[in-house]
Amino acid sequence: MEQIAQLGTGIGWRPEIADAVERMAGTDGGVDWVEVVAENVCPGHIAESLLRLRERGVTVVPHGVSLGLGGADRPDEQRLRSLAERAEALGAPLVTEHIAFVRAGGALTASPLLEAGHLLPVPRTRDALDVLCENVRIAQDALPVPLALENIAALINWPGEDMTEGQFLYDLVDRTGVRLLIDVANLHTNHVNRGEDPAKALDELPVEAIAYVHVAGGFERDGVWHDSHAHPVPQQVLDVLADLASRVAPPGVLLERDDNFPEPGELERELVAIRGVLEKAEVRGPERKAPAGGSVADEEAEPVARQRLGLAQAALLSALVAGTPVPEGFDRVRLGVQARALAAKRADVVAKVAPELPEILGSSYRPTFIAYAQGHPMTDGYRRDALSFAEHVMLTGRPDDTDVLREVRRWWLERSGPAPLSQRPAARLARATRRVLLRR
Repeated sequence: MEQIAQLGTGIGWRPEIADAVERMAGTDGGVDWVEVVAENVCPGHIAESLLRLRERGVTVVPHGVSLGLGGADRPDEQRLRSLAERAEALGAPLVTEHIAFVRAGGALTASPLLEAGHLLPVPRTRDALDVLCENVRIAQDALPVPLALENIAALINWPGEDMTEGQFLYDLVDRTGVRLLIDVANLHTNHVNRGEDPAKALDELPVEAIAYVHVAGGFERDGVWHDSHAHPVPQQVLDVLADLASRVAPPGVLLERDDNFPEPGELERELVAIRGVLEKAEVRGPERKAPAGGSVADEEAEPVARQRLGLAQAALLSALVAGTPVPEGFDRVRLGVQARALAAKRADVVAKVAPELPEILGSSYRPTFIAYAQGHPMTDGYRRDALSFAEHVMLTGRPDDTDVLREVRRWWLERSGPAPLSQRPAARLARATRRVLLRR
């Protein structure tokens, strides 16, 4: 494994705080580097703020959210090319993604392809590990820089898991040489939601493979911790960071904030708190021993393992977004919480992708979208989801306000535009019929 770049203390770059990040960048006790959501970067039209940061020598790391390396299918070649292009355009020393699946179904399972619109946990099983390892190797071969993978937060447990998170990550690194992006907020989230001890996870995982660390805030409601990235970092998360820093000096630590952005002074105070934890830590070295029962490093995941994993993930995702029966062994209450969280996430992202819709619909936007989401799974990304939601509003006539419906129709007509014709006559007829109906 090549030497990991020393990054320092960073912050997640977002357009809403771009000015504040530029002011803090390169200052004593400020920001040493930034991370940007890879899917929000256009290689030919990089935000001026990011270009200025790059000119000042500030490292920019692209952080992907849609690759779905934990899914049953092999990584999409176009998504890999896009991630590689962003890494090269930003001059990044590495790229990062998640140990998660974000879509399921399709040809592998002969079922409709469904999008989660969010990161969902991979079962900690041998099948899932074999598939993940092969997918990681494919991604590593396609990327121009090293890859690091992040542990995610979860509301639900998979039945039949035979590894802890630490064991799963240890074997993943052992078999692929991939680096780790450890999110200490997610370790805390899994402690509350799944009863998993963060210290045990840190005991078992290979801390020497850590590329950098995420720190973020959240909140607890009715015994469930929500990893919101929109609240201050709590002391419990800083405590997990302190435990990690006592085992290894992380090459980088980054503060994440995705919404509900505070005044710059509050962000600076959180960065000071993070630096304080790192400065006080006395590295005593890892306490880990290699977990027993490591898996055999196959060169290629068996097709049957991919199919088994694909069927399991498709059944779970369908229950979450399409209202099909809950698969055996899952907690129905927790699945309900997760389903509502996914619908809320969709509503929030569509509101950002198409901000005119909540402006037009006002207070009725959110309840109308949540009702729509319960019967209309996302199948083709958030921009298509926004158009489909507008079509749903027009076809159902809800809300019952002529002026609002007229504005929704105008918005839809401006953005639906011409699209390449499908090769299937039935699909062309259905699209033409829908457009005629919606124009009326």
